[in-house]
Amino acid sequence: MKKRSKKDTGNKLVVAVLASGLLLSSTNLYVSASETISTDQIQQKEGFVKAANTVPKLVNAESIDAVINAMTLQEKAFLLVGGNKGGLTSENGEIIGGQSTKVPGAAGQTQAIPRLGIPAIVLADGPMGVRISPTRENDAKTYYATKFPSPTVLASTWDADLVKEVGDATSEEMKAYGIDLLLAPGMNIQSYLLNGRNFEYFSEDPIVTGKLATAFVNGVEENGVGTTIKHFAAFNQRTNNNGNMIVSQRALREIYLKGFEMTVKEAKPWSIMDSYNKINGTYATENKELLTDVLRNDFGFTGFAMTDWEFADRDIVKQMEAGTNLLMPGRAAQSEAIIAAVESGLLDEKILDRNVKEILQIVVQSPTFKGAEPTNSPDLAAGAKVARTAAAQGMVLLQNKNQALPIKNNVSASLFGVPVSEINTGGRGSALVYAPYQLGIAEGLRTAGLTLNESLLTKYDQYAADLRSQDAYKGTPGTFGSVGPKLPEMDITEDVQTAAANTDIGIVVIGTAPGSYAVDRAKEDFYLSPSQKEMVEKVSKAYRDQGKKVIAVLNVEGPVEVESWKEKVDGILLSWQPGQELGNAVADVLTGKVNPSGKLAQTFPVDYTDLPYADRYPGSPDGFPYEEDIYVGYRYNTTFNVKPSYEFGYGLSYTTFEYDKVKATKKFKNTLSISTAVKNTGKVPGREVVQVYVSAPDGKLEKPSLELKAFAKTAELKPGKKEKVTFELGAKDLASFSEELSAWVLEKGTYTIQVGASSEDIKDTATFTVAEDIIVEKVSDVLEPGTAIERLSKR
Repeated sequence: MKKRSKKDTGNKLVVAVLASGLLLSSTNLYVSASETISTDQIQQKEGFVKAANTVPKLVNAESIDAVINAMTLQEKAFLLVGGNKGGLTSENGEIIGGQSTKVPGAAGQTQAIPRLGIPAIVLADGPMGVRISPTRENDAKTYYATKFPSPTVLASTWDADLVKEVGDATSEEMKAYGIDLLLAPGMNIQSYLLNGRNFEYFSEDPIVTGKLATAFVNGVEENGVGTTIKHFAAFNQRTNNNGNMIVSQRALREIYLKGFEMTVKEAKPWSIMDSYNKINGTYATENKELLTDVLRNDFGFTGFAMTDWEFADRDIVKQMEAGTNLLMPGRAAQSEAIIAAVESGLLDEKILDRNVKEILQIVVQSPTFKGAEPTNSPDLAAGAKVARTAAAQGMVLLQNKNQALPIKNNVSASLFGVPVSEINTGGRGSALVYAPYQLGIAEGLRTAGLTLNESLLTKYDQYAADLRSQDAYKGTPGTFGSVGPKLPEMDITEDVQTAAANTDIGIVVIGTAPGSYAVDRAKEDFYLSPSQKEMVEKVSKAYRDQGKKVIAVLNVEGPVEVESWKEKVDGILLSWQPGQELGNAVADVLTGKVNPSGKLAQTFPVDYTDLPYADRYPGSPDGFPYEEDIYVGYRYNTTFNVKPSYEFGYGLSYTTFEYDKVKATKKFKNTLSISTAVKNTGKVPGREVVQVYVSAPDGKLEKPSLELKAFAKTAELKPGKKEKVTFELGAKDLASFSEELSAWVLEKGTYTIQVGASSEDIKDTATFTVAEDIIVEKVSDVLEPGTAIERLSKR
């Protein structure tokens, strides 16, 4: 590497952070932390003599190279580190949010360099809408944003057009508040049920993840603001946040990187966020094989990569060389380390030039660069409308015995369960959005016209308030508000008989623990607590003794155990925790205003012990091997005949559908054409999700029993109406990854197309043949585990 001589560096500005200020070493000028030094002052003190009109300015993409040539080493080093160089607050070993000075409460911003016309762009969370502070100093205005459904809920819609609409609505609020770059969507695979950040992600399946993340990114970025897909990659637990995830090359390519590949190629996101963890022995932020060979060379990524918000020690030279462009949220010591590395010859300044260029190529696309002024007045009514639609479309009807649902909106109902009072619309950590309101289930049903058992609701409110006043149940203050333990259910022995006698229907609301941002879900959270089981039992008996129905609403962030109690209720609606419109959306579905069309994008197992990693997760920080390999989620269930409670792709409707015979290309050449038609054979309008699975022959590579390859959601079909659905699949869509060849290979043999309403409800099949092995695409032979993995195999 080229070593900079003292002659090259002697007149450059060297900045060292002291506890109380900055030391400008070449002038021996000490500046207190409260003082501000302008760029012009620094230039004067350093002997800069260039006339103002000779200094290049960033005016467009074509000016970037000239600007980089004019930048000092210090300016490059500071641009590559987030704009907050002051004191930062760590919580649970992380720096989280609130670092921006331009937009209070936004997660961070980049470094401005006014001398060269480089503005600071603003980055904001997050997964459920724009996360900024609702209040500002000396300002009576409240700065609210819409709390949209999380990616888990959006995935359950299986509706790319609707997800794009959510992205579009999010972008409008970004622009209104002066946000250039959204730190979302999350794209990690929900391969481990208890991962504390699963709600930020879409699905256990990479095709669902990739297609819907692509729709969201396009929805945002078509409006001139950017997205950050994250967390790259294999970030599947919080317990060992910085641990070493040991994953086979095939599992990485087919499962954990596939969604990212789709979105990079099809949507061209502005940026990507590295994950905290190691992958096969190397931290993601330092992993050149991941960030250069795979992301840039194989996938064709053209944006910039940033770290997550962290305090953990990393090798800055390796980060810069790997292709991590931006260290967030930014500490002056990091800029100093970059300067020192270049001056000592450990880091080639050309690497900085490359990294700076990739950032500036995005900066020139930003609203801030183009002079946009925030209005600070987003159309929250428009956002709420989109949020309500998406929430209802993402709800999944799991059970509906004897058409217990929908219910008429003129009936009376009693609501049971602490979540009736402690409204949980989802989100914590970076997903904590300050919405203008968060509508609970009781209010939604009341607004829809149901007569509620108000005295029982009052009892629940008082019960929850009383417990929260006790030390054992008080919340723990933190960056993201107060989070307390899950409350036990109220004893309803005295109330349930009266309620059953005087109201038409019993509605049991079941919630999961509020959780904490920095930890995974507890295994116990998968199961109903003893008091929840007792509540279900008592409500069931009291109402059924009266010949009345009982409905359960699952107000949960992820799968829960249902097998032991589902026969005690007549209907089960999975509402998730779908944002501010929870109550309205639940009412829309329960009363039939919206016919449920959501489908599970994550399997509901019968028992936690049925999972292939149940005895291993979360493992050790020194190394957690992904032993289930490619058999993630439904791939495991279908291949090894493990029956779930509710399978991937499952979801009921208030109507019924009939599928025509599947037509498909008989011999594969370059593409595979598949078509069918779906007819509404019921009595009410509805929508269906058509799912295309392929069963591939085992060759040199063993294959799962079936894998999702495509899906589409019909328009709303009136009774008797039919819609034709067609799909086109290429060789890459059908191929498997060969580690031996480091290539995507379509092996010869007979393939079976399975079209259906879920991974188990297959309506019709067709076959096609591949005459000979086809090497579809060779890729970089990288990311090989350094240690052997006991990989699950059906052989």
